[in-house]
Amino acid sequence: MGLVGIQENGNGEMGLSGVSLGSKNKYKRMDSEHTEDGYDDTSHHNHQQQKKSNSKRKYVIACAIFASLNSVLLGYDVGVMSGAILFIKEDLKITEVQEEVLVGCLSIVSLFGSLAGGRTSDVIGRKWTMGLAAIIFQIGAAVMTLAPSFRILMIGRLLAGVGIGFGVMIAPVYIAEISPTISRGSLTSFPEIFINLGILLGYVSNYAFSGLPAHTNWRIMLGVGILPSVFIAFALCIIPESPRWLVVQNRVEEARSVLLKTNENEAEVEERLAEIQVAAGIGNAEKDEEKAVWRELLSPSPSLRRMLVTGFGIQCFQQITGIDATVYYSPTIFKGAGVEGNSNLLAATVAVGVTKTLFILVAILLIDKLGRKPLLYMSTIGMTVCLFSLGLTLSLLGDGPVGIVLAILSVCGTVAFFSVGIGPVCWVLTSEIFPLRLRAQAAALGAVGNRVCSGLVTMSFLSVSDAITVAGTFFIFSAISALSIAFVYTFVPETKGKSLEQIELLFRNEHHEWQAVEMELGDVENLVQKE
Repeated sequence: MGLVGIQENGNGEMGLSGVSLGSKNKYKRMDSEHTEDGYDDTSHHNHQQQKKSNSKRKYVIACAIFASLNSVLLGYDVGVMSGAILFIKEDLKITEVQEEVLVGCLSIVSLFGSLAGGRTSDVIGRKWTMGLAAIIFQIGAAVMTLAPSFRILMIGRLLAGVGIGFGVMIAPVYIAEISPTISRGSLTSFPEIFINLGILLGYVSNYAFSGLPAHTNWRIMLGVGILPSVFIAFALCIIPESPRWLVVQNRVEEARSVLLKTNENEAEVEERLAEIQVAAGIGNAEKDEEKAVWRELLSPSPSLRRMLVTGFGIQCFQQITGIDATVYYSPTIFKGAGVEGNSNLLAATVAVGVTKTLFILVAILLIDKLGRKPLLYMSTIGMTVCLFSLGLTLSLLGDGPVGIVLAILSVCGTVAFFSVGIGPVCWVLTSEIFPLRLRAQAAALGAVGNRVCSGLVTMSFLSVSDAITVAGTFFIFSAISALSIAFVYTFVPETKGKSLEQIELLFRNEHHEWQAVEMELGDVENLVQKE
């Protein structure tokens, strides 16, 4: 075919000018050999890089899990108290008002822990603040377990509330500061996973111990809450300190060491370290003298004011839509729908706990793919529909089997939509939108708003329900949930895929300029990826 001098050797290979390329020929294909060796080297290098990357990813995930253990304590308390209160009323003969105070006071008191937690974490570090939270909660849980009267029970409840306040504000801050940008959203959602896991464990504990005598069962239910604190003590021996806190303390080499354990390559580490140093005000000789943190929060600049509105607002909306009342008083709701007997009531709450826990996993998978804002829309719209449906069911269908099924489905739908969006995203946003120098205390302020709203809702739910019926209360929750949709549209920017320092830039612009800034940042990211 015009290919002169090509022969086929005995091994079926072709050579030029009659030169065989068989295995026994002394002439070698040097270019081929070089290419294959180069391919092997590249393949080996890529394999080593992948292995190193996987190891770092596992390390960051382990840190996020350990940092989230305090959240189990809050979740367990919410879940276990919904059932334990049935037996506390029987054993200690408390009134309905005392029941409301007992259930709701933990949220109110936890605000003191959250307020103190911001300053404490700036002084002793994020890591050891988590340890302090566990110790305070453990003491409170022990006092509640042994309480001979309502008064002593309240003392234990107050201590547990302070511990929970510390823990609930510091875990998202720590995880946001230690996580790589690409996975920060899903990792910062871990505390919400563990809150849901704690709620489920509380429900299961209620069901498991409900058959014991009334004087004993609620004490065991509350006492089991001490166990997670043991694992937290172990966790503190493993997790590192936040690199951003270390930079603020001028411990830059320690911060670099932590970043090397959590980021893919040294170039990225140096880039992140430089961003943190700029954000912390280190190396900027011309910077103005900064105000004290609380003074700056109380008289904020326009950009900080926008951050505070977003962070504080989303935290408040998370609670005033009635999620804690729905979870704490789910036995009361199901009883109003026609479910009879303590065992059946507690079994129905287990279904709520399972639903809440499963759907938080959906949020973890989607938060860094779809983004924060789409999940918030899905969540707030879904909750509005389910809360309205629950109000209709309780007001129109009474205690029949259809009413029972629809009530359980509506409650499960409410907690499912909560878990897929506003539950975890609220904590992600408040841990990533504030400047480094203000982050801990601004996040603490958001946590205070969250706990105050939770306390007000849980402490007034029974009284309001007596006045306007349980159905009427859920119509109000549905209306508030509808308002939260408008809030998300107006005040919440998309933060997916942006570094903590880039997010600050978003808030330096007015709302109508957010989209343009987000597009510019997105274009930069795409160019970096192509290069």
